[in-house]
Amino acid sequence: MKKIKILFTIPNFDTAGSGKALLNIANGLNPEAFEAHIMCLHNKGTFYKVVENSGLHIHIYNFTSPARPLMRMIKECWRISRKFKEIAPNVIHSYHYGPDYTEAIAARMAGIPWVFTKKNMNWGGKSKNAWKLRSFLAKKIAVQNSDMLSKFYKESNKAILIPRGVDVMYFQSLALHGNFYNKSELEHDRRFLICVANIVPIKGIETLVQAFYKLHDKFPFWNLLLVGDDTNSYGNELKKLVKELRLSQRVNFTGKQQDVRSFLNRAEIFVLPTKEKGEGSPVALLEAMANGKIVLGSNIPGIRDQLEKFPNSLFDASNIDELSLKLEYYMGKSQEELKMLGNSFYQHVNSEYPIEKEIERHGNLYKSIVRK
Repeated sequence: MKKIKILFTIPNFDTAGSGKALLNIANGLNPEAFEAHIMCLHNKGTFYKVVENSGLHIHIYNFTSPARPLMRMIKECWRISRKFKEIAPNVIHSYHYGPDYTEAIAARMAGIPWVFTKKNMNWGGKSKNAWKLRSFLAKKIAVQNSDMLSKFYKESNKAILIPRGVDVMYFQSLALHGNFYNKSELEHDRRFLICVANIVPIKGIETLVQAFYKLHDKFPFWNLLLVGDDTNSYGNELKKLVKELRLSQRVNFTGKQQDVRSFLNRAEIFVLPTKEKGEGSPVALLEAMANGKIVLGSNIPGIRDQLEKFPNSLFDASNIDELSLKLEYYMGKSQEELKMLGNSFYQHVNSEYPIEKEIERHGNLYKSIVRK
């Protein structure tokens, strides 16, 4: 039987979240049934080296075009379509995070079915028409949470729900990885809350800092770990807030980490305080559950799906008092009690969100398109 050739497109591998998601699928597809190719705009970014070492077919090519002026866009799309024809995939799957539709026009010109993954809750404003056109041109749309289906594609037969998955065994808390304990500022007698996130305003991390501040006197042995790139203006604002609240000895900024397992292993409670706009399907939360952590998250799209079976773990976005009360309940428990409670989160992610399920759903999607 002839293999189904998939061309995955992504602007770059600078921000590793989407890149890791793409690589998980491309690497996980059955090589006897699928042939995976990847196209990106450039070879920059730390994670690109990982992709390069995967052994997959990689194409560096500019596969998007400015939408204006119109004639130039049509000319550029024709150029891109010739490259698509040269590679000759059965399906093109776009991991572009924005509302670009020129890639889809080029795929139409090449006569190749084009699908994309809707990874965020962006839709309205100036980009609304672009998202609508992108969706109109798509053969299928992989959405990552149920709110996307109900808000954006309620009447569409193109959209299919494919939530993110996680390599449960990789994140399972069996032993420490790395040299976390060698960091003097993180003492053995400390207990830790943790947030692993791209440190940008939408993540609402100031809510977590303020909630922790309300409890820091009552729980003097607890610290807060913030894991993510904190070198931007928002990171500087958070550091300023921590200093103003006199929490510099209690809140630890780790910076960006390629492997977060050692930090998850050391922590006991994971919090994702994203603001109301919502998430796609936050893999950091799944990784924490796979690690057996107690997980708390904002009651917003994406997080709401993942914590559907744990309604008491949800709190209203930006609600400092509600988050503080939930933290107080868990911070008052012993390590053994939290470990036992965390096991239910592990069982849930192992059953509902293993990476194997995400890969299988993608494989079935591609097969359904090619059969038609």
